[in-house]
Amino acid sequence: MANQEIEHKYLVSSEAYRSKATQVKHIRQGYLCIDPEHTVRIRLTEVYEGQSAPVVKAYMTVKAKAKAGSIARFEWEKELSRDDFEALFPHCLPGVIEKNRFIVPFTTAEGLELKVEVDEFHGLNEGLVLGEIELPMETTVFEKPDFLGDDVTGDMRYYNSYLIQRPYITW
Repeated sequence: MANQEIEHKYLVSSEAYRSKATQVKHIRQGYLCIDPEHTVRIRLTEVYEGQSAPVVKAYMTVKAKAKAGSIARFEWEKELSRDDFEALFPHCLPGVIEKNRFIVPFTTAEGLELKVEVDEFHGLNEGLVLGEIELPMETTVFEKPDFLGDDVTGDMRYYNSYLIQRPYITW
């Protein structure tokens, strides 16, 4: 379904993802709104794929809270110009998320091609490393890659919007 995010989130248990990554992105993001029902964030990504200069893109994303008993939630994303990002960023709530994201493709036993997005956090969230697998349906069956550890799906402490308010180093 369009405008829907279905993902599982895990703590990362080893650095094996680094050698399997096909792409690395540097991400800087802030939040314009955080409340129990939805968040509005802006994000600047620098994508590194071997070229001399990164490809830079910016986005605004609205996410809603998942309904009870579900991991699916509304997600709407729109690309922004770099100028729009820079104009909006000073208006974000206090706190910034800075992270490197490693894209790690894998194939399920059924032949479905998925990817793990591994986030290495920096700044006040240094030391936290999370992996997310986005799925086409909530019922999709998969075996998680061996570098993923405990499932923290639905644990609010691991949401980026929580981490800007209560950084990992304060836990």
